[in-house]
Amino acid sequence: MKLKGQVAIITGAGRNIGEETAKLLAAEGAKIAVVDMDPGRGERVAAEIKKAGGDAKAFVADVASESDIERLVKDVVGQWGQIDILINNAAISDNKHILDITKAEWDRVIAVTLTGPFLLGKYVAKQMVAQGSPGKIVNVGSTSGFYGRKRAVAYTAAKGGVANLTRTMAVQLAPHNIRVNGVVPNKIGSPVGKDEFDPTRPVVNLRGRPGIPNDMARAILFLVSDDSDFVVGDMLFVDGGVTAMMPGD
Repeated sequence: MKLKGQVAIITGAGRNIGEETAKLLAAEGAKIAVVDMDPGRGERVAAEIKKAGGDAKAFVADVASESDIERLVKDVVGQWGQIDILINNAAISDNKHILDITKAEWDRVIAVTLTGPFLLGKYVAKQMVAQGSPGKIVNVGSTSGFYGRKRAVAYTAAKGGVANLTRTMAVQLAPHNIRVNGVVPNKIGSPVGKDEFDPTRPVVNLRGRPGIPNDMARAILFLVSDDSDFVVGDMLFVDGGVTAMMPGD
């Protein structure tokens, strides 16, 4: 087991990428804080992990709320005594044109998708420093953070911010033996904020198939395990080769 005895917080863990990551890290020995705004989803995933022989507990927290994040970190430490891994996966999208989006819609997307990883990164890193033990943080980005889109303006801005937040966190936390990296998916599993996954939807990539949540979970496992000890400050593209292709080719 690559993560035996370690404690991992995973946000947005009630479905899709977060759910599969929670189950995979649990199978590798980690104790999982299943964080989701929907208590039913979180409880279901935690129950399935425990049924499979793992250790997990569901937590409800709004990642855009500083008080919720402080409480979450205290509760997880109260449950298991430490935090070794953080996966910032929770996000929402706007799917709006700049001429149509409201400021309230913009603010909420930025709060969840960019400020959330910042807040969790800050308070979890403080706990890791206090423990005096190594830590691993992975921020889930998106190819939308590297390119413009016809739909979604707040989401692309937020995910672009996640990329450089990841690099800056890596620089600032490296002296504390905390490795920070990011992963960059493209159309993996169900769309952001939705449960439905259509495996027949057309995709254009170098693998010729839609991405599935376990593709991302395996990449995240690599980044939080000792296998990636010399990888830090990287944004690992797990996109089926989309970004290697010339647009329109």
